[in-house]
Amino acid sequence: MGEGPQFDFCVIIDDDDDILMASRLLLRRLFKDVAIANTPEEALPAISARPPDTVLLDANFARGATDAAEGLAWLDKFLAIDPEMVVVMITAHAGVQVAVAAMKRGATDFVSKPWSNERLLATVRNAASLRRSRRAMTIAPAAAAAAPAGSPLLGTSPVMTRVHSLISRAAPTDANVLVLGENGTGKELVARELHRQSLRADKVMLTVDLGAISEDLIDSELFGHVKGAFTDARTDRVGRLQAADGGTLFLDEIGNLPLRLQPKLLTALEQRQITPVGANKPIPIDIRVIAATNLPTEKLRDENHFRQDLLFRLNTVEIDLPPLRDRPEDLPQLIDHYLDHYARRYGREVPVLGAAARAALLRHDWPGNVRALRHALERAVILARDGELQPDDFALSPTAPRIAPGAVVAPGAGDDLNLERVERRLVEEALKKHGYNISLAANELGLSRAALYRRMEKHGL
Repeated sequence: MGEGPQFDFCVIIDDDDDILMASRLLLRRLFKDVAIANTPEEALPAISARPPDTVLLDANFARGATDAAEGLAWLDKFLAIDPEMVVVMITAHAGVQVAVAAMKRGATDFVSKPWSNERLLATVRNAASLRRSRRAMTIAPAAAAAAPAGSPLLGTSPVMTRVHSLISRAAPTDANVLVLGENGTGKELVARELHRQSLRADKVMLTVDLGAISEDLIDSELFGHVKGAFTDARTDRVGRLQAADGGTLFLDEIGNLPLRLQPKLLTALEQRQITPVGANKPIPIDIRVIAATNLPTEKLRDENHFRQDLLFRLNTVEIDLPPLRDRPEDLPQLIDHYLDHYARRYGREVPVLGAAARAALLRHDWPGNVRALRHALERAVILARDGELQPDDFALSPTAPRIAPGAVVAPGAGDDLNLERVERRLVEEALKKHGYNISLAANELGLSRAALYRRMEKHGL
């Protein structure tokens, strides 16, 4: 199945025209628009006018330079312009020390020239997904004050009060934390809040989405590799566990870690050292690990899917994020907050929510949780007409009956042959059937994870 671009805008900055053209052609698979520039100065107008999903920044520009000083200086300038900017460093000369320095100064990742196309696409896709998550988590100042201790996790229901209590007690320790919850409940928000309140808050926090990386790349992504370790290993690569040294490593979608690599991660966490692929000498690390998964509990406790000794190492503290349907008392605050937030973002007046629309929002089951609510409210703000918002402005469909695990659903059941509604129903049923595990639902639908995410956004799931 052919797939179009998943993201909006990317900027590539490199002094080599051949590199610019090759990477631009390749990254058009991911981005609707790819801008190129030979110097950071040339790229500034484009970056200032239109916040990019990802910036690829060369580490050296002056002839003969190999120390990455110029690239690191520009990295600091770009992050001063936008602290949430996602920057991937590219260089032909970056050793492990330079790569670690770049990531500790705020770079999301790095790629070395020459690169493999698969590696570059995986790295940039992961970076752009991180930028999308950061945008989604942006909290307006007025709303942030309503959350405990400035937390971006909104909600004062008893279940959310317990979540805040667990965060405040676990954060100042170095205990590993496992965050459980359906997609869209805010697991990455919890991870960032744990880091913000920790003793490592002034250190780096790195994120690895194990669901967005192909299985054959996960080993070198986590542990790094040395030059010559395998066919495409043309240079040394620092792994995320080493790059996060001194700080926090967030392993999202930990349930996607292959069984063959789980003993290696367990050993690294127990011995507090890692051995890059192809290396002989271990490297000491000092990290705090936060992991998250949407796997159902029974699957997480299944030894055939997830090693229990690794689970015990990861879940010293376990935080279970409730689905939105289990905290309906938080809906009014969330609705008012996101209406105000998106009105500010798009320069609109905050629309008036009619009584019928508010009742429909409060009555809806929100199978996609806060993410789905957010998308519905954003769409309504963008398409708002004069007058009050009505139920039709939110494109809410009747909540489908819950699907029992393993149940077979007949596609297109009923008389409704509208393609948009049938697609939405199939996606929703696949998600519910697999407990909102994106990988399993995507596999059943015959889609990639990225394609399923796009359909979820399209239908507000």
